[in-house]
Amino acid sequence: MMRVVSGIQPTGNLHLGNYLGAIKQWVAMQDAMGADDVCLFFLADLHALSQPVVASELANATVEMAATLLACGIDPERSVLFNQARVPAHSELCWLLSGTARMGWLNRMTQWKDKAGKKGETQSVALFSYPVLQAADVLAYQATHVPVGEDQKQHLELARDIATKFNLDFGVDLFTLPEPFVSKAAPRIMSLRDGAAKMSKSDPSDASRINLIDSDDTIVTKVKKAKTDPEPLPSDVAGLDARPEAKNLVTIYAALADVTPAEVIAQFGGQGFGHFKPALADLAVANLGPIRDRLTRLLDDRGEVGRVLERGAEKARALAAPTLRAAQDAIGLQV
Repeated sequence: MMRVVSGIQPTGNLHLGNYLGAIKQWVAMQDAMGADDVCLFFLADLHALSQPVVASELANATVEMAATLLACGIDPERSVLFNQARVPAHSELCWLLSGTARMGWLNRMTQWKDKAGKKGETQSVALFSYPVLQAADVLAYQATHVPVGEDQKQHLELARDIATKFNLDFGVDLFTLPEPFVSKAAPRIMSLRDGAAKMSKSDPSDASRINLIDSDDTIVTKVKKAKTDPEPLPSDVAGLDARPEAKNLVTIYAALADVTPAEVIAQFGGQGFGHFKPALADLAVANLGPIRDRLTRLLDDRGEVGRVLERGAEKARALAAPTLRAAQDAIGLQV
């Protein structure tokens, strides 16, 4: 039996890069699960507290992110969808594991070094202990697999270290050691204005990204105005290596069509962007238009989205409760 756990921070205005790089992979994972397997997907609103937040914005972003996941195909009847804060076991287990984790382990975390820089003393304790909460997120559910990108593999290794030390320290065989689930199909989507930069909602140019709420006309316009070079598409994939903008558009087409870049080149190689871009725009509209329409309907009834999250949280609380109690018992926190 597989038990897959993954979280995503609630941020507004998701774009094509978020969809192709993460959410589409979640949907594929959900659809591939067997009858006895479980997928748990959560909105990491507790993790968001590692940086300054505005309460109303966080609440709205959580609902909007949940609506986006639902619109993209996460099915609450087949997966457990919830927000982290509604399952106290995440916070409680994090505190228990804080007695097992070591300062030296956390100091070595690359993400901490990158975000804190030379101003570590001004950062929140939550940012420093972020990986311990991540460990609790997956260990609470006895996760067997955790979808991770290359930049998150260190965090999963830490979770395994914490689980191993806890089991050894208290003489129990409690925590499952989760394995990384690295999807080789997940593409890296770059800016439409700069093939060397990731597509990002923080880019000041809205033309750099395709938002999941963009209209069909806006999608078409952004694709047609995407930066390219004057040469036609090459006859083989290797010819894209020195052409980042061309490579990005081919990558997007391949991801939307569920084909390989080589198959895209086989179809369009030798043709100019005047022919390729309209085909890409039509494909993007066909894929993203239904998602936008479903998202719009969901956001018109935010109360129902909240109820979906609460039903998911109820399932998650039941799944996490035995592990939390067993960890308390192992430590000696008897009632």
